[in-house]
Amino acid sequence: MTLEDTTGTPGGTTPPKDDYLERRTLRRGSAGWLLLTGLGVAYVVSGDFSGWNIGLSKGGFGGLAVAMLLMGAMYACLVFALAELSAILPTAGGGYGFARRALGTWGGFLTGTAILIEYVLAPAAISIFIGDYVESLGLFGLESGWPVYLVCFALFIGIHLWGVGEALRFSLIVTAIAVAALVVFALGAFTDFHVDGLNDIPVDDEAFGSNSWLPFGLLGIWAAFPFGMWFFLGVEGVPLAAEEAKDPVRSMPKALAISMGILVLLAVVTFLAATGARGSAAVQEAGNPLVVALQGDGEPTALSRFVNYAGLAGLVASFFSLIYAGSRQLFALSRAGYLPRFLSLTSRRKSPYLGLLIPGAIGFALAAGTGNGARMLNIAVFGATISYALMALSHIVLRRREPGLHRPYRTPGGIVTSSVAFVLALSALVATFLVDRTAAFMALGVYVIALAYFAFYSRHHLVAGAPEEEFAALAAAEAELARD
Repeated sequence: MTLEDTTGTPGGTTPPKDDYLERRTLRRGSAGWLLLTGLGVAYVVSGDFSGWNIGLSKGGFGGLAVAMLLMGAMYACLVFALAELSAILPTAGGGYGFARRALGTWGGFLTGTAILIEYVLAPAAISIFIGDYVESLGLFGLESGWPVYLVCFALFIGIHLWGVGEALRFSLIVTAIAVAALVVFALGAFTDFHVDGLNDIPVDDEAFGSNSWLPFGLLGIWAAFPFGMWFFLGVEGVPLAAEEAKDPVRSMPKALAISMGILVLLAVVTFLAATGARGSAAVQEAGNPLVVALQGDGEPTALSRFVNYAGLAGLVASFFSLIYAGSRQLFALSRAGYLPRFLSLTSRRKSPYLGLLIPGAIGFALAAGTGNGARMLNIAVFGATISYALMALSHIVLRRREPGLHRPYRTPGGIVTSSVAFVLALSALVATFLVDRTAAFMALGVYVIALAYFAFYSRHHLVAGAPEEEFAALAAAEAELARD
């Protein structure tokens, strides 16, 4: 098959050849609600082990606590909106598919590209963190560097190529280990909990509204938004598994709700236990804050060693699941013609092999070439916040434009809920410029290049028979009939 394997027609879309979609199908019915719930937690769990604590250096305990509360509200509202949208449009496009239906081709591409930025950059960053963990633990005498990154990508992409069912079961096992470790950590840390350690960061007297709980003032709350997100970043990727799910109309809303509930509980417990056991000042810039919370500057204990090893399991779980999410987003965009169509070809085992290998190669090159995991995660957060705003907007538009659309699941609160997510997502987007302006502008540059590609080429070569395009065409036809 060549890149141009369809025949052009007027209107910017092309009808697929008979075997086009047959060569671009995923293995259906591979994941029930339990595997989907595990996937939702796996996306995020590494954020409980590290990264969030840097928000203490931006906002102090009170600032990060408020940021976590607001970002948790944003994700909860977004998840409720996505549960409704995924029941309406159960395709591998996820957020891109929702935006395509609600906001048209431009909205679909803007959303899909933002999601792709998140899911290509985040695994690259996490591979660096895995390398740091391997070195700090002295595993096999290895040092953090490109050989470790290469093994990560090669090994875990290989499991994905084996098959989605096997991949998600592996992810569930590793995630269960990481969650169990967080519970064990909390039980140990709470035995040494001290309230006065929560607000022990020195106060910046020049900051507006500063006090012991808000040492960097009110602006510190806003600056801590991206780090409050780390307790939840990625859970929105669950709908990307819709085409491979069993009964997605029922299992997707259930998995989203349960995974979000688990993540909220883990976030609150981990945050309080780590800061209360050793103090906010001690863990605010630690690479492994949970280990520091347990042992401080003392000798490693059996518990701290266990949590350290489990932190590696948490990183593996998130790395593994984010590779999955990125491949499905790339697959959906390619299948519909937004990206080169050969990227959506699937293997005999129904895995989008090029959708796994090419982002993996890009991620490995970025990790090996830069070694800057924090910068890449900040770029990923920039892409994520754009996609959140557009997905929330898609829910609002569909509720207003198509009120009679069959909705097997309805978002509690309706557009009020998605409006809260929209406003908070825009606030988080602005906050990325407060944290790392360079990363935000780098992400913006990638975004502009992608939009130029869409404007001048791919929007004229969309595939009419792709699921998201068919949903859109059906909606347009129904609207025309209603006008007549």
